Amino acid sequence: MIIDCHGHYTTAPAPHEAWRKEQMEAKGDLSKLGNREGFPISDDEIRESLENTQLRLQRERGIDLTIFSPRAGGMGHHIGDERMSQQWSRLCNNLIRRVCDLYPENFAPVCQLPQSPGRPPENVIPELVRCVEEMGFIGCNLNPDPSGGFWTDPPLTDPWWFRLYEKLEELGVPAMIHVSQSCNPNFHFTGAHYINADTTAFMQILDSDLFTRFPKLRFIIPHGGGAVPYHWGRYRGLAIDRGRPEPAQMMGENLYFDTCVYHQPGINLLAEVVPVDNVLFASEMHGALRCADPDTGHFFDDTRRYIDANTQLTPQDREKIYSGNALKLFTRLKLPKLATEAAV
Repeated sequence: MIIDCHGHYTTAPAPHEAWRKEQMEAKGDLSKLGNREGFPISDDEIRESLENTQLRLQRERGIDLTIFSPRAGGMGHHIGDERMSQQWSRLCNNLIRRVCDLYPENFAPVCQLPQSPGRPPENVIPELVRCVEEMGFIGCNLNPDPSGGFWTDPPLTDPWWFRLYEKLEELGVPAMIHVSQSCNPNFHFTGAHYINADTTAFMQILDSDLFTRFPKLRFIIPHGGGAVPYHWGRYRGLAIDRGRPEPAQMMGENLYFDTCVYHQPGINLLAEVVPVDNVLFASEMHGALRCADPDTGHFFDDTRRYIDANTQLTPQDREKIYSGNALKLFTRLKLPKLATEAAV
């Protein structure tokens, strides 16, 4: 079985984005909105938005299940205030639930949190609980920089975040550390801000005792861990200099990287330096890159090709990356009936 742990609803129907535009123009004043619960979207519109994109690519690439969340670039935590973020996150999460209800064999839901710059992280707990306990979501996306590229909130290792971490441990759901759009012109959002955030989050955790304090906390750092695998020796040295556990030891059963790395040498490096028990298959399709590599004719985000072509990985390693690690991490994941039967 192949589980893609990192998918976003990048092709949501037009009425969904139209409501967001109206919400921003109204500055969150619900009395000025045509429909407080979002513009009507039919099941057929949802099907149409997926059949020729995510679902087609799943079938073509042999991916069985995608762990699916709202579009990361659309979270927009820096836009408006906390009330607007709560309104928007609720609508986004409701739409993800509808997708998963229509295609339970293809998608499993992960939620967006209603974060806002300067607002206590524990304020997102009601929406997290609603999604997990009432709607069956299996994880969440956590933005380490709700300011959109200016990093105005405390580091992830600061007590500022601890009440949220307590709830994540209690619920038993992992969080993917994922920023949203960048409103800082110095940082392109997918080419710089995303990778910067991945690397920054790793260093914050490496230089802390976060997982000693929260031993059941589980994080995923996407995009192959940012710059970390390429500079693995640097991070080992920093840990040793500081008397901290080395990266592999620190990661343990708490921290995972995904395989959203879009070339063969990058995947080869990831497989060589990062413990295979800490790697999750992912493609982020249909997302950051939608073009084909002119050198190969294959799409950059067809990451399964890189895993299959890697000669360092054993069949057991590939099984862990493709599904074994995800099944251990996402403890609330209920496999589709067909996948369960195939595994028997």
